[in-house]
Amino acid sequence: MRKYFGTDGIRRIANTELSPELVYKVAKAGAYVLSKHTNHTPTILIGRDTRISGTLIESAMTAGFLSYGANVKILGVLPTPGVAYLTKKLKADASVVISASHNTYEFNGVKYFSNKGMKIPDELEEEIEEIMDSGKLDDFSAVNDKIGTSEIRTDLIDEYVYFFRKNFEEDFEKLEPDENFVVAIDTANGATSVVAEKVFTALGIKHYILNNTPSGTNINENCGSTHLDVLKKYVVENNCNLGIAYDGDGDRCLAIDEKGNEIDGDKILAIISNYMKEKGTLKKDTLVATVMSNLGLRKYAEKNNINFEETKVGDRYVLEKMLKEGYNLGGEQSGHIIMLDYNPTGDGILTSLMLIKIILEKNVSSSKICDIIQIYPQVLVNAKVDGEKKYDYYKDDEINKEIQNLEKEFSGNGRILIRPSGTEPLVRVMIEGTDKDYIITKAESLAKLIEKKLN
Repeated sequence: MRKYFGTDGIRRIANTELSPELVYKVAKAGAYVLSKHTNHTPTILIGRDTRISGTLIESAMTAGFLSYGANVKILGVLPTPGVAYLTKKLKADASVVISASHNTYEFNGVKYFSNKGMKIPDELEEEIEEIMDSGKLDDFSAVNDKIGTSEIRTDLIDEYVYFFRKNFEEDFEKLEPDENFVVAIDTANGATSVVAEKVFTALGIKHYILNNTPSGTNINENCGSTHLDVLKKYVVENNCNLGIAYDGDGDRCLAIDEKGNEIDGDKILAIISNYMKEKGTLKKDTLVATVMSNLGLRKYAEKNNINFEETKVGDRYVLEKMLKEGYNLGGEQSGHIIMLDYNPTGDGILTSLMLIKIILEKNVSSSKICDIIQIYPQVLVNAKVDGEKKYDYYKDDEINKEIQNLEKEFSGNGRILIRPSGTEPLVRVMIEGTDKDYIITKAESLAKLIEKKLN
């Protein structure tokens, strides 16, 4: 089991568990692992979200890279997909995003991207960990004129804005959105706060913007893709056609229809895959999603002759499957949608623009476009457990017996998924079925049993 990296990089409480000393080591070891096969001075990009600890972690990260001898371009606040895009465009050797995504402000994290703008695979993270604990870091210190230099490149945000203009400006000019078509955008006081309004203004999409004043401590606070109530209310009260909610680092997008109903990642995947299949652009007529995706998405795919490929939880595993098999659309229920024809990582703004484009082109309401998929009631309950024991649930006879009994009860009309969190001391209990009240009771009961047995 890995010591530092979880399913989405390193994520811990800033300046305690995620100390500047640890970040320095992660940077120095990462610079070595990601650029050891290059024959030139490596260039590494750093982007971050709006957390108060961002500049602290950025400084430690920069010091580690410079100490190794790498040159650094500091991008400032920029969504994760913006960093990924610029990594490829500028032909940098690697990049890092400092963010804890949807977590509260006291957390922060480190995510590495390769020179292809993709999250690095598990094997490279494991190699970075080995170097960090090997005692060899001092051997990688640059001296004299080999020490790296850094430069502030916050101006590169304009390149990211241009990415959207290049891909969507012509479409929206042709579609000519009605002046009454309006979108509400919730940037979660996060990384999209610096760019979302620029993009929507440039594309001529009428919009209202919410939670767009980051303070360093209000990221994801009762806003964004993890807290949709404020946006739901706003959309209905202001007669918006659509609501868009991003997460803290901008790689996810969820939506709200004009009636105030949630459009989650599974619905978004159905809408986009259906559109792409109609256009003949869905490669191998295949959609990739994780084990957490709703049973309704599987049934939608079957009904519409779309192949459904399943992976374990984590956008990196969705991407790996897409790359290996030659697919171009995949994602997660959380709203992390990967459209490989545009960018090799989830991009909240990209997802929202594609959704708006489809709604306008089909000339239907945001609620009507969701009719193609019927979502099964799904309940997710977190069991708080001893972090050292969270992977041991499958060894317990009593837990296994309860799971088997539930599966017999459902007999194909429901689904149970037990999954340890990759970043927290939790075991997630997910149950799907036709009766929501019943599955809530069963999920809570099973979670309590897991807590009892694994603490």
